[in-house]
Amino acid sequence: MRFFRPGITIIGLFLIWALIAAIAGLPKFILPSPQLVLVTLFDKAELIAGHAVTTLTEILLGLAFGVAFGMISALLISAYRPVRQWVLPLVIASQAIPVFAIAPLLVLWLGYGIGPKVIVGALIIYFPVTIGFLDGLNRTGPAWINLASLLQQRSSHGRILNSYYLYRHIKIPFALPALASGIRIAAAVAPIGAIVGEWVGSSSGLGFLMLHANARVQTDLLFASLLVLTFMAVSLYYIVDYGLRLALPWQPDQKNLLS
Repeated sequence: MRFFRPGITIIGLFLIWALIAAIAGLPKFILPSPQLVLVTLFDKAELIAGHAVTTLTEILLGLAFGVAFGMISALLISAYRPVRQWVLPLVIASQAIPVFAIAPLLVLWLGYGIGPKVIVGALIIYFPVTIGFLDGLNRTGPAWINLASLLQQRSSHGRILNSYYLYRHIKIPFALPALASGIRIAAAVAPIGAIVGEWVGSSSGLGFLMLHANARVQTDLLFASLLVLTFMAVSLYYIVDYGLRLALPWQPDQKNLLS
C-alpha cells in the first residue's frame, strides 16, 4: 500500500490544481491547467530533457563536492583545536551571506559555464554536512573512548590510544548516523544551488529554461520544467535515503517513514 500513497497524493494535487484552474477561470498565462502542462511536457520533451541533463549534472557534482569538503572540514575541526578556532567561525559565517549575493560574483569570475553552479550548490550543501558530521564526532560517548583506551592498552602491542585509532574505530563509526542525516538534508537542498546559479547567469539548464519561459509568458513550459525539476529532486532524495539505509542498517531509526 505504501507504494501507492505517493501516486495517490500526486493525483490528488493534480485534481485540486485542475479544479482551481477551472473554477477561477484565470488566463492560461497566469495559471495553466495540468492538462495543458502535460501536453507541453510531452510536446517539448526533447527540449526539457536536454536542459534537465545539464541541471542534474550540476546537482550531482555540487552534492559530491559539498559532501566531500564537508566531511573533511568536520574531521579537521574536530581533531585539531587551531582549525576549530579559525575555521569554524568561517563555516558559520558562510551561511550568513545570501547565496544570491555570491552567485553573481562567481558568474563574473568564472563565466557562464558549469563551475559557478557547482560551487553554489556545494556551498549550500557544505554547511549541513559539516555541522551534522561534526556534531556526531563531538557526541561520541566517553565510555566508548575509555573502553577503547583500556582495550588497546591491554593489547599485545601495548600502544596508547592515538588519534587515528580513535577516529577510525570509534568516533567516525559513531558519527555516521549524524553524517547520514546531514547528507539527507544536503540531497533535499542540492537543486537550489544549481537553479540559483542558472537564474543568475547560464546558457542551459532548467533554471535557464524557466527564466526564459517566464520572460516569454510561456507559463505552461515553466510549469512543465518545474514538474521535471521536482521529480528529479524527490527522486534524488529517495535514492540517497535508500543508499544510506543500506549502508547503515544498524541505525535504530531505519524504519521506513512511508510504511
